[in-house]
Amino acid sequence: KMAGSSAPWIGSAYLFLQSTCKTIVLPSLYESSQKKPCVFKALKLALEESTGTRNGVDILKVHCSHPHLIVQLKFCKQENCRRFLQSYREGALQESLQKHLKFSLAMTTVPLEMELKAGNEHLDHMLKDEDRCLECIYREKPDRLRDEEITELEACLEGLIIHQSISNSMAVNDCAALNSPSLPYPSRGSSLSPPVTFIFQGQQFANRTLTPDDHQKFAKLVSKKWKQVGRSLQKSCRALRDPVIDNLALEYDREGLYEQAYQLLLRFIQSEGKKATIARLIAALEENGLISLAEELLGLHSNEDCS
Repeated sequence: KMAGSSAPWIGSAYLFLQSTCKTIVLPSLYESSQKKPCVFKALKLALEESTGTRNGVDILKVHCSHPHLIVQLKFCKQENCRRFLQSYREGALQESLQKHLKFSLAMTTVPLEMELKAGNEHLDHMLKDEDRCLECIYREKPDRLRDEEITELEACLEGLIIHQSISNSMAVNDCAALNSPSLPYPSRGSSLSPPVTFIFQGQQFANRTLTPDDHQKFAKLVSKKWKQVGRSLQKSCRALRDPVIDNLALEYDREGLYEQAYQLLLRFIQSEGKKATIARLIAALEENGLISLAEELLGLHSNEDCS
């Protein structure tokens, strides 16, 4: 019945995750701008391992519902969903996710409890009946497109994967390198990669792909100068030509300056991928006299929170 149609096989499910250790609260870790990329990376890698393929399952959104982290999944092929269910049933997915969370978050252990639901059906109660589970997942069509935040996190992770393929010695420290400008990257020696370091106010900083934390700080603090920064970035980014900037100003006028600035940088990140680096943004900020914001992004304002 499911496979008889020529239409693609698409289904959806929700994976509920909870740490059994009182000191590890997964929703709080995911809500932290520093830890979020690390948690997402662990999720992504464990799901890839569960299906045995890079794009076997899509993450559409991650919900924080204390004490659970709820991951909305989309499957585009029945065989990928079947492999996922087998991995889940045998405990391989749980083991894989615990392992990746341990490495990404630099913790000794991250014990987990997992639940799998499709609509009102608790699939944990019927795991031995694989075809019935597949039916339930197939009946639940995804109710949303992929969340913008997930697209950003995917781009950050893609930058890490490319970096790792050039320098495998970063296997343990890549998540920290993504978030900390003080950790220098090893020399990568590849023409595909952006410069490894850059100079700001006489100091040398490690270059890195922009993170969700950078994105939020920029949108919060750039204020009315977001257009000028966009015009500085447009010199090396075709996606930010004047009509685009003007359209963003009109389209998000009601939402205000934060949303206009957020959407501007989102266009830059989506267009440039791994080349959307902190060095390029800092140069654009410097050009427009936004030194204080540049210092904030580079962590030079001691440990003050910008909120």
